[in-house]
Amino acid sequence: MKLKLIVALVSNDKTDTVVDAARAGGATGATIITSVRGEGLKPQKTFLGLDLAAQRDVVLFLVVETRARDILERIRDAGRFEQEPGAGIAFQIPIEDAVGLTTQLPTILEEVDDEI
Repeated sequence: MKLKLIVALVSNDKTDTVVDAARAGGATGATIITSVRGEGLKPQKTFLGLDLAAQRDVVLFLVVETRARDILERIRDAGRFEQEPGAGIAFQIPIEDAVGLTTQLPTILEEVDDEI
């Protein structure tokens, strides 16, 4: 079974919306790394040394390759990545192998069988 890792970098107020959209597309779980810092094309201004930029989260989804593009597009739409500058980005990376999917494997296999 081929897998993809979808990485979404989102503002923390959109994290739950993005996770819900990915789950609706077939993602069986997510790992959320909170309170990360990033900088876009134009650095955010500071006030007396305090960062004015909103908190960001990194959300990781390990998904079946056949579902990856649809989930990626759902994340884009839910996070409004194309409509709101700085809302976030998401991308996918091919995964060669993975272990530890025992509890998720039956659901993943069922979804793959439904598509065939």
